[in-house]
Amino acid sequence: MMKTIMLLGSGELGREFVIAAKRLGQYVIAVDSYNNAPAQQVADEREVIDMLDGNALDALVARHRPDMIVPEIEAIRTERFYDYEEQGIQVVPSARAANFTMNRKAIRDLASKELGLRTARYRYAASLEELRTSVSEVGIPCVVKPLMSSSGKGQSTVKTEEDIERAWSYSQSGRRGDIAEVIVEAFVPFHTEITLLTVTQKNGPTLFCPPIGHRQERGDYQESWQPCRIADAQLHEAREIAENVTHSLTGAGIWGVEFFLADDGLYFSELSPRPHDTGMVTLAGTQNLTEFELHARAVLGLPIPEIELLRVGASAVVLAGSEGENPVYTGLEDALREAGTDIRIFGKPTSRPYRRMAVTLAYDRPGSDVDAVKEKAVANAGKVRVISEQTSGFPSGKG
Repeated sequence: MMKTIMLLGSGELGREFVIAAKRLGQYVIAVDSYNNAPAQQVADEREVIDMLDGNALDALVARHRPDMIVPEIEAIRTERFYDYEEQGIQVVPSARAANFTMNRKAIRDLASKELGLRTARYRYAASLEELRTSVSEVGIPCVVKPLMSSSGKGQSTVKTEEDIERAWSYSQSGRRGDIAEVIVEAFVPFHTEITLLTVTQKNGPTLFCPPIGHRQERGDYQESWQPCRIADAQLHEAREIAENVTHSLTGAGIWGVEFFLADDGLYFSELSPRPHDTGMVTLAGTQNLTEFELHARAVLGLPIPEIELLRVGASAVVLAGSEGENPVYTGLEDALREAGTDIRIFGKPTSRPYRRMAVTLAYDRPGSDVDAVKEKAVANAGKVRVISEQTSGFPSGKG
């Protein structure tokens, strides 16, 4: 049965979700704050509004009367979702999940205080002076993040007291929405970060993808690989935690549950109620279903018999080096010359420094050396250049 899906946020993750939904015969309206966003290019309809304007959002929902609302970003008046659910509209995964996870304060308090999960020590701050106090309580080094942001925007590490004022200013420039408050987290001396993609179903058990390792810079993912080596006991613990958190938040869909692996054990980090950027590695065919296909099936209530690892894979981001319009890409021939390589260009109409514009993919047979596959993906990302009108980029591997 065809349903009308309203996608709120139309970036590269939304684009792949739209493709997966269209392959299942669905009708998609892609919404974003600017025109010609990646998902809008493949959707049935598009709308451009400020999703932080609750009245505009209400009017849009009333006009289209979608069967389902699928949020892709944080900058949305998610409190309106409760009303939409009462109107009979399915919110993905649920209004409760969207409201809790779009704000780091709500999800951290749920994890730490209500569910008793192990997290980094943390405090909140709503002003520069409060930030100074919070840093002194948490200790240096620590990480400062806006309560509402994405892709590492506004996130920085405080290594000395002189960094505090800069961290506050950066958090305010990078936040999304009108919430000034930040979370201050003690630095966890981890050796690995993982994403455990978790699928909750309407009429089936919770399923888990093989763990994905990833590396970040400036708070944003740079490369990811699957599977990531993790001890059986830690994987079992991570699955238990992911199932407990997603059960508490309710709803059907895919979740990106992030953990730190440290010498002293496992730490819960963050949670996203939607496809995760590190999960783009599944576009390399690592699984029988990509994270986007899993999300589409789960939200539509279609069965997912199993998630099977088919091969080793890795992804690496291609970044823009400068600001401009109508970007084009060079170096594709070199990046795709070897067997077991691929690329996804997102179709963003403008570029700016460090903006994620594409992702290179690499893969090999099961049991292959994951590090070698990852190195291939990273090397190929460095071969691609983003060239925009009025300016020129530089190789992504150099920043």
